[in-house]
Amino acid sequence: MGKATDQPSEQMKYIKNRIKMLHEVADSMDEQEAGSAELEQLSRMLKDLQIKIERFQKDWQA
Repeated sequence: MGKATDQPSEQMKYIKNRIKMLHEVADSMDEQEAGSAELEQLSRMLKDLQIKIERFQKDWQA
């Protein structure tokens, strides 16, 4: 997932990059051919990003 960082600016860059990657993955999927596996992949990516954002939130509250 990339190098860990504790700097808010670097954490925000990380989040933005992950969102871009998620968009690229979703954009590359064929609407006519996508199925359950593709949706599961998107779901995993979203969950991973959510976990990372929650960790960053804790860092920013400290």
